[in-house]
Amino acid sequence: MTVKRFFIFAPILLIIVLLQSYFWEPTYEEQTKGNPARLTEYITGSIGDASLLNPVIASDSASGDINGLVFEGLIDYNKDLRFRGRVAKSWEISEQAFFYVNPSARIPEWGIVDAASLATRIKHAQKSPIPSDPNLTASLKRITNISVIPPRTYTVEKSIKKSGGGQPKTIRFQVTAPARIKLVLNQVDQHLFQNLAHLLGKNYFESFRGRNYLTCDARLTAKQWAAFAKELIPATEHNPILLFHLRPGVKFQDGYPVSAEDVKFTYEAIMNPKNLSPLLSVYEPVKTIEVIDPLTVKIVYKRLYSPALSTWGIGILPKHLLDSQALKKEAAALGKDQKTFSIRQSAFNRHPVGCGPFKFQTWKSDQYIILDRFHDYWEGPPNYHQYVYRIIPDPLTQEMEFYAGTLDSYNVEPHQVMRLEKDPRFQHFSGTSFGYTYIGYNERRKPFDDPRVRRALGMAIDINKIIKYVLYGQGERITGPFVKQTDYYDHKIKPLPYDPQGALKLLAAAGWKRNKSGRLEKNGRPLEFTLITNNGNELRKAVLAIAQDAWKQIGIDIHTDILEWSVFIQERINKLDFDAVVLGWGMDIQPDLFQIWHSSQTHPYQLNFVGFKNKRADELIIKIRQEYNHARQVELCHKLHALIADLQPYTFLYVSKWTAVLDKRIVIKTVDASGAVQYKKITPTKTGNYRYYFNQWVKLPQAPQFMDKG
Repeated sequence: MTVKRFFIFAPILLIIVLLQSYFWEPTYEEQTKGNPARLTEYITGSIGDASLLNPVIASDSASGDINGLVFEGLIDYNKDLRFRGRVAKSWEISEQAFFYVNPSARIPEWGIVDAASLATRIKHAQKSPIPSDPNLTASLKRITNISVIPPRTYTVEKSIKKSGGGQPKTIRFQVTAPARIKLVLNQVDQHLFQNLAHLLGKNYFESFRGRNYLTCDARLTAKQWAAFAKELIPATEHNPILLFHLRPGVKFQDGYPVSAEDVKFTYEAIMNPKNLSPLLSVYEPVKTIEVIDPLTVKIVYKRLYSPALSTWGIGILPKHLLDSQALKKEAAALGKDQKTFSIRQSAFNRHPVGCGPFKFQTWKSDQYIILDRFHDYWEGPPNYHQYVYRIIPDPLTQEMEFYAGTLDSYNVEPHQVMRLEKDPRFQHFSGTSFGYTYIGYNERRKPFDDPRVRRALGMAIDINKIIKYVLYGQGERITGPFVKQTDYYDHKIKPLPYDPQGALKLLAAAGWKRNKSGRLEKNGRPLEFTLITNNGNELRKAVLAIAQDAWKQIGIDIHTDILEWSVFIQERINKLDFDAVVLGWGMDIQPDLFQIWHSSQTHPYQLNFVGFKNKRADELIIKIRQEYNHARQVELCHKLHALIADLQPYTFLYVSKWTAVLDKRIVIKTVDASGAVQYKKITPTKTGNYRYYFNQWVKLPQAPQFMDKG
């Protein structure tokens, strides 16, 4: 009996021993005792590998983690979510505005006036404010210079799509432009022309007909004429301006100085269609970018664009390593076509050079990325000498390694929160994510082109059950595309109800009815599709399984596929090759949703990969981009939120709460001007960002006493 029992349990004992040896790692004390360098390296884990270490073409979170350390932009947010200078030490915001003189318009009390007289009268109005019109007075005060651009005649070529398809046709316009008034303002004034209309007459701008000043060598429809007139000779034009002053002495990690030329080059790299940058739509509003001197760059916008300043947090690329000459040389060395070779193909993306606090050392795919601190970083080198980004797809392995001290941080799984946030060995941080998890439907494919089907699919899933049992309560329902912690999110919109019978009624209205076997079909064709997600994310896997079961219960044949991250992104999402997908967005606090929701962003490698197209949504997205008044912007966002919630291109699932734990030995170290060292606790910002002072973090052999005081 004893022998028999031994043989029964021997395999189990063997498995336990093997597991112990697999997960065994030296403890933190053992590591530092024989290797003091362990104190100066920070090691973190990720479920997925990076794809491209280049901020202008990468779109996944793992790449973003590394790019944020290697590269640096002109600005970012401080702990109070106000803009602060990084590579830029300061900046100025102003505006140039233009309007054409309207020779047929009669101005109240003035009659018809020429350009010079018009400019003079506006200057006179500046000196004689109108008490009854404070808005006009405010706009006039913002104007610092008024000048006249004389009439001119010129030609311009434009391309136009042929009605039968094929290559676009090039047409030539002759423009005979009347005189134009140029106004320079000390700040952006989105209501400038609306207020000037009180002075010049309500219809002064509206009655201007740009079409009258155009001729061309092709036959155009009335709609085409109107579009080209609006583009080539608009009645009014807003040109906001950003003038950045760069810090002297900022260097790339290869020793080259960072200059305004590099800022301009970064913009040009984004706009180059060969590079397939997902950021192209963010920078399309830029009209010109001009290098004033090596440390000054002037950026002029085509139109009002309220998120303009925030976009210049993009990491700056080194022109000397990626310009056309460098790429031609690289292509020649690789034996590739120099004409088609682009930044996207460059070896730079695996050996990046930026001007951030850490410089690239090594990347071993699906294993680790190692960065070294940059000693010449303009703000001073980080306290950590090395940053190690380990790829550990299994959360259990991450947890075990964190306990052993071979990882310095751990993103806690929902079921562990109650236990680990009270563990006295660690310091913990938590908050609500800036983003959400969703199921997205490829609207290019049937049946997802029908909003009734999309709504029904959402109603068939018990999302509260997901939050309770998968997230262990560490999440909240979400109904739309804005960050829930901001006022852009409309809390009055109710989430979809869990209503399988209501879902079946909607599907029946769309033509999908149950057959004798209980399966839904339409015209003899079963309702079936494949739901995919990425490997390494246990929460998404659980959502996938719950959605599959819920949809099967109402008669839908569901197949699932879980893919390795790089294949998932590069082959399925980027190439739009999927039916439905479980994914998540990490969001910025800015309400600009152009990249994700505008109908122009539905092509391969763009972020509206579900193919959502709606004219009213497009209009709202553009209005939000051009609105500088916060209250009005919120109002527009609520309208967009309601529209998207109604059409259900996504089943909006939840916004998760996160908890991260660190060893108590990790603290902030500062050194004052006299050389005195001070240690203090890591404290999060108001948004929960506990890594804000990461460059000042240090690991001590023992935790300071203040870490045990609460």
